[in-house]
Amino acid sequence: MVSLPEELQAREAAARQRVEELEAAAAELAVRLERAREDLSRLEITRETVAQVLGELSAAEAAPEVEARDAPKPKKAPAPHGIGVMAVPPWRVGLVAQVLPDVYRDIVEIVADAPGPLQAKQIVPRIGLEATTSKIEGTRGKLKRLVERGWLDEDAPGRFTLARHAPGADRVNSR
Repeated sequence: MVSLPEELQAREAAARQRVEELEAAAAELAVRLERAREDLSRLEITRETVAQVLGELSAAEAAPEVEARDAPKPKKAPAPHGIGVMAVPPWRVGLVAQVLPDVYRDIVEIVADAPGPLQAKQIVPRIGLEATTSKIEGTRGKLKRLVERGWLDEDAPGRFTLARHAPGADRVNSR
């Protein structure tokens, strides 16, 4: 028969071994978690950088049109920027806002929820950006792109509403 102190000592040793195994597993998971967080951070920064560059390109495309009002229109459409991927697809029946990149989807949802037309400077703080000139102009470029692709309407210069070709709730709020 085993004595009580020996049994307790054996159980303590087994518990200690189990704690050491779990601590080793936890350390391995902590390393994997840190790697996953680094990957996520890199992807977020990349997405934000791409959105910024595309916004700047959009603003740069709009600027020459304002300066050269009397210049003849180009005969063919300029080649799209990027690598052949259309970030904002043209709206069509059955297409929902979830197909849009995050910032564009946020803009469409904000405009859809608004009681009336919105300006870029009203949208910028609602999408979590500082109301600086560069952020407003970048957002204005995105709004213009959404108008070109049929997601929004611009009834008056600089005032944007949800496009009227289909019920807004069907497109935006089917989350």
